Amino acid sequence: MWTKHDWRACPIAQAPQYPDKLALDAVEAELRALPPLIFAGEARVLKAHLARVAAGEAFLLQGGDCAESFAEFHANAVRDTVKVLLQMAVVLSFAAAVPVVKVARLAGQFAKPRSQPTETQGGVTLPSYRGDIVNGIAFDAAARTPDPQRMLRAYHQSAVTLNLLRAFTQGGFADLARVQQWNQAFVAASPQGERYADICRRIEESLAFMTACGLAARNAPQLRATELYTSHDAMLLNYEEPLARQDSLTGDWYGCSAHLPWIGERTRQADGAHVAFLRGVANPLGLKCGPAMTPNEVLRLIDLLNPQNEPGRLTLITRVGADRVGDVLPPLIRAVQREGRCVVWACDPMHGNTVATASGRKTRPFERIMRELSDCFAVHRAEGSRLGGMHIEMTGKDVTECTGGAQQIDEATLEDRYHTHCDPRLNGSQALELAFLVAEELKAERDRRRSTVLPMAAE
Repeated sequence: MWTKHDWRACPIAQAPQYPDKLALDAVEAELRALPPLIFAGEARVLKAHLARVAAGEAFLLQGGDCAESFAEFHANAVRDTVKVLLQMAVVLSFAAAVPVVKVARLAGQFAKPRSQPTETQGGVTLPSYRGDIVNGIAFDAAARTPDPQRMLRAYHQSAVTLNLLRAFTQGGFADLARVQQWNQAFVAASPQGERYADICRRIEESLAFMTACGLAARNAPQLRATELYTSHDAMLLNYEEPLARQDSLTGDWYGCSAHLPWIGERTRQADGAHVAFLRGVANPLGLKCGPAMTPNEVLRLIDLLNPQNEPGRLTLITRVGADRVGDVLPPLIRAVQREGRCVVWACDPMHGNTVATASGRKTRPFERIMRELSDCFAVHRAEGSRLGGMHIEMTGKDVTECTGGAQQIDEATLEDRYHTHCDPRLNGSQALELAFLVAEELKAERDRRRSTVLPMAAE
């Protein structure tokens, strides 16, 4: 009984107030006439990959910018973010011997939820900045007025970004023989550089052996190409609905703005517009679960978003903060297990660990990010569950926005290269360091399973 218009009759959170309804209608009509950004078949393949994650046979790596911008869009920026994601995937795959499903926060991650609908500076109150797809970051009335034309610009930038992603992942850039060339200068010079170089040397030795055995890249496409999917917070439903398309093969509806749209912590109301819209599209979905999420709420949302209990359909992305994992996560895991629900569990260790410095800068301590991830692994292990993925905000740029890590970024050096418009991001070196630490957790988990299986086999 679902239609893609149902959400318009529901209460909606985080919705911008467009002053010109006719202009908004015209933009939505133009978006409906434009080609889809992604295709139903791609979303189905991703869902199948995520079903393997749910079964414990793969790991989900989801990462990218906190918010894409119009002003900073450049092919090199996209390339460098892809490069870091590939480096992280290599570390996870090679060190932990696990397939990695790669999903980028790119080609649509423009909208940002806000704590308050307005912002006041110097006695002047204006609408809050909600991402370039809605309004501008400059604090003046013209920039902060929501403009529907921005959705068209976001669509076209997303189309170009997707074209770049497909070129980078299918056109030879992702060839495993080039892993050394992915090393950016600042990563090579970082404390993680030598560890990554060691993995590269071992991969090159393995490839040389495989070539000697007759298995070369020319007859093994998995060695020279990879799959990279897109995701974003489906906050702006005036953009999402016009890009919904009915698949000619199955008759199902798909959200064709991204392979994996997710519902944010501030828009996950069971009776709200975002759940009403996304429950009807056949894409794999993400659901952010903050510290206020209760077992009854998570089960109600699972019933709405995945009533058929389809493997790979729903990823629960917990974001509770390093100090709350032991209190918040176990009841959620127990409720899901008790009801036999099939989900992918992922950890977003970024959003619950944002702090302010003495100067007022937002930052995220690397130690807290890693602690939330480590505690999530431990809690899932104790509950007989499995952490299947991580969701991080990171960039290929050599920024200084998160403190700590092997680079020992502190509050004094934050100002060196603090470039984000919204939230602090890990730089490439920090992201790679995180991958090594997660790989160690996955390897230890694999060794524990192996030690359990071998004695049973012997019996």
